[in-house]
Amino acid sequence: MKTKLILLGDEALAQGAIDAGLTGVYAYPGTPSTEITEYIQMVHPEGVHCTWSANEKTAMEEALGMSYSGKRALVCMKHVGMNVCADAFVNSAITGANGGLVVVAADDPSMHSSQNEQDSRFYANFAFIPCLEPSNQQEAYDMARYAYHLSEEFGVPVLMRLTTRMAHSRAVVEMVAPEQQNQLHTPDADHARQWVTLPANSKVRYPKLLETYAQLEEVAAGSPFNEVHKGKDHSLGIITTGIAYNYLMENYPDGCPYPVLKITQYPLPKQLVREFTDKVDALLVVEEGQPLVEQTLRGVFETAKPIHGRLDGTLPRTGELTPDAVRKAVGLPELPQYAKSEIVVPRPPALCQGCGHRDMYTMLTRTMATFPEGRVFADIGCYTLGFLAPFHAIHTCVEMGASITMAQGAAFAGIHPAVAVIGDSTFTHSGMTGLLDAVNDKANIVVIISDNLTTGMTGGQDSAGTGRLEQICYGLGVEKEHVRVVVPLPKNYDEMEQVLREEIAYNGVSVIIPRRECIQTLKRHAKQS
Repeated sequence: MKTKLILLGDEALAQGAIDAGLTGVYAYPGTPSTEITEYIQMVHPEGVHCTWSANEKTAMEEALGMSYSGKRALVCMKHVGMNVCADAFVNSAITGANGGLVVVAADDPSMHSSQNEQDSRFYANFAFIPCLEPSNQQEAYDMARYAYHLSEEFGVPVLMRLTTRMAHSRAVVEMVAPEQQNQLHTPDADHARQWVTLPANSKVRYPKLLETYAQLEEVAAGSPFNEVHKGKDHSLGIITTGIAYNYLMENYPDGCPYPVLKITQYPLPKQLVREFTDKVDALLVVEEGQPLVEQTLRGVFETAKPIHGRLDGTLPRTGELTPDAVRKAVGLPELPQYAKSEIVVPRPPALCQGCGHRDMYTMLTRTMATFPEGRVFADIGCYTLGFLAPFHAIHTCVEMGASITMAQGAAFAGIHPAVAVIGDSTFTHSGMTGLLDAVNDKANIVVIISDNLTTGMTGGQDSAGTGRLEQICYGLGVEKEHVRVVVPLPKNYDEMEQVLREEIAYNGVSVIIPRRECIQTLKRHAKQS
């Protein structure tokens, strides 16, 4: 009897990787990808190494090292993490994969917990790496297993792309017997050179990569995950991808009257698309995220047939798709609408009561009020909420690690005081090199590393620098007397303010570390003890 479980899309993918003979998973937490790694930690399969990496780049490199050794590896991140690991990811197409290597990017349309919308399928196209995009939890499980075989058959990494609704919705998943882990084996003589990306080696490898990508397009055309559903009304053909397929079919519980081409494996199978296009009068492209397929159709196919989608306004250009948006696009009448509840009052996000970041910001705003020309450059984390009431404490937040380097640039432009606020996990993710720049440049800045001893924003995962932040700052060249630790509590406000004023007066790089454990992990640890 086959085992069935009710799983999140994240969990289904994780279980599929485990059952494919996974040996190692490397990740940096970020919504909506976090539950993949947390599930593997919870299940704790024998012989699987599972770790939170310092950032997405190191995670990608660690997984690449495991793949080099012949073992199957998984690396997980949210969409903006692809920007961090892009150097390693793009070059992994040149090195190739020895053991199966699957990279998971969880995109966040509508920016539920992100600073931008982006579509990770473009990274796969850019790097000439195949991409899989499940439309349901069962496919997430099946595709994870399939991805490892695809990776090893063609010797390339495989990108799996999820979106928020796919990652965080549940369904029944039927599992099959797990595979054994690979034995240790390094690249054979025919493939050893490509792992050293000297120009002479890469020039040989690159044409082979392009040949492989063409073969992968043929594989996609025959993939069981790319399906054509026949319809009687050929006035319109609908090309849909991933979870967007569900939004379409939700409007047609008795079957769609139009032909539908469901694409969940890339490279885009152009011949399959051409054959589909020849049989319909017009096209509607329904895809979650950015209009990758729609742009490809407009740029590649010589057709006078109308193409509708996000680019011409038939579907919204930004934000998540919804069944209602798709319903309107196919010309169905609107469903009844219900007024919003007058009982539920919108509540903006806020720092938890008892959070150390609150006391840090109270002290900071009180002190900075006496420096009207000063600016506070913040970073990504719970403390980004310092922009909102009641603090209104920060002036910028761009991406992980930017606080220190932006403060450095602003200081040399003439802003004083230039204060950077960064969390402990974000500091070890991508702030350390910025601090090194500031030290080398003798920048006149104050860096506040608000240390809550965890990665708080994503649920309390381990933070890479816990217990070592002072030593890291010393090693990067900050003078010991200007690395100051304070305890962010109301009773210590006067002391905290005095420390900040002293470091603002110092002409150089200062680091202040307000340290108090996250209130949520503190409660969790109290229950466990």
